[in-house]
Amino acid sequence: MLAVLAQPASAVTLRYANQGDLKSLDPYTLNETTTIAHHGHVFEGLTKRDKNLSIIPGLAERWELVEPTRWRFHLRRNVKFSDGTPFNADDVIFSAERVRAPGSNFATRVPADVKVEKVDDYTVDFVTPQPNPILFYQWDSWYIMSKSWAEKNNSVAPTPAAATTPTFASLNAMGTGPYTIESHQPGVKTVFKRNPSYWGKIDGNIDEIVFTPIANDSTRVSALLSGEVDVIEPVPLQDINRVNASQNATVLTGPEVRVIFLGMDQVRDELLNSNVKGKNPFKDKRVREAFFKAIDVEVIKSRVMRNLSSPTAIMVGREFFDLAKDFTREKPDPEAAKKLLAEAGYPNGFEVGMNCPSDRYVNDGDICRAVIGMLARVGVKVNPIIEPKAQYFAKVLKSGGYNTSFYLLGWTVGSGDSHNVLYEIMGCRNDPKTSRGDTNLGGYCNPKLDALTDKVLVETDKAKRDQMIKEAFQIGIDDYGYIPIHQQPLVWGTSKKVKLPQRADNQVRLEWATKE
Repeated sequence: MLAVLAQPASAVTLRYANQGDLKSLDPYTLNETTTIAHHGHVFEGLTKRDKNLSIIPGLAERWELVEPTRWRFHLRRNVKFSDGTPFNADDVIFSAERVRAPGSNFATRVPADVKVEKVDDYTVDFVTPQPNPILFYQWDSWYIMSKSWAEKNNSVAPTPAAATTPTFASLNAMGTGPYTIESHQPGVKTVFKRNPSYWGKIDGNIDEIVFTPIANDSTRVSALLSGEVDVIEPVPLQDINRVNASQNATVLTGPEVRVIFLGMDQVRDELLNSNVKGKNPFKDKRVREAFFKAIDVEVIKSRVMRNLSSPTAIMVGREFFDLAKDFTREKPDPEAAKKLLAEAGYPNGFEVGMNCPSDRYVNDGDICRAVIGMLARVGVKVNPIIEPKAQYFAKVLKSGGYNTSFYLLGWTVGSGDSHNVLYEIMGCRNDPKTSRGDTNLGGYCNPKLDALTDKVLVETDKAKRDQMIKEAFQIGIDDYGYIPIHQQPLVWGTSKKVKLPQRADNQVRLEWATKE
């Protein structure tokens, strides 16, 4: 009997399937929520976010503003990377340099003009050129890497999303987090094992995570209903009732803070994918306004999103901006769109290519097809370029040369603050000395908006700051710089044997999961 009691309990395995793949294990390759969530099982930031998205200590125990332009972070002692090497200030400084190096998709996490200074082995100062009260608001997803591991494995430089040859860091990962990578087969399967030397407490009881990408919607749902997998994301909207009617699975739904939007190339003198030669139609505000007026987001809500999306007028989730309620979206007007196109010199419309991911957002391909149909009614022929997210992001991001003319993208402000989208998505990308506009794929630019964004960063009076943010968003609206569509819904499918908190940023964090 004693022998029986001494045996360890059976390991608990959770099988998770997503519509997209985990392309790279390098935590600086792709600033995309699903990828960040996967990496978060292995890596950690100086801060974390809890189940309600509140900022809490991570690899830093605490932080303080010792001078108006100097943040001091006190690092957690007695933390080791999973290979046994100790975590210290050198790893933070190395990670700050690496995250801002060419090829990184996370350069805005630590602005280029921030100096990182080692005070001692467990204290690091971040010195800003001007006060920055939200400097660390996104550091939960700025994952700290081991300096010695990176140097040993020729991985000092980040792996670009456009890389065609895998690097050591893209195929291997080693962090301080609750899990380690046991095996990684891109496009096939990734296996995570609980880290026996993890410094922190794991809320859930999962010992092993087996991630399998399943792109086909019906196959993914069938795998959940049969018990082949325990969690899927997303559940196709048309299958919600089917899953909820089953005996062994259920759908977790809720509002997501992500905004889905359309962007247009406003930089090139000639579009990459168009029959218009010698000029760029999107440089003409009338054309951008015509595209906006042609698109009916209420139809997308009812027919594509089954009334689960929330149409929006601005580029930030309403949960993050108190004055979001002050904005009303312009109603669609196809006839006005036709007139605007004619005035701009395109009475018969024109052709343009549209880049869309097929496996990243809820019903992303169907949203694009709906948009294509709406634009066809005003004379614009849109040629779809709908691809899996690995190929899509490799083209459209900075590392791919912003290779797009017209595109669909989704954005969650990782900082929980409007400054993030004003700086990273709506900011001019014409200054190579800064990371402003790094994810501004179409190159929209208004210096007045940038000037307001800089004031927003340092303003501490909330009422004044909110008015500046409101003015900045209005500038973008008046320019028709982007076409916001909606905030998409959260739709996760889980086995009834699994309990999993659902975070509003759509990060599936399986260290919180419990399975009977």
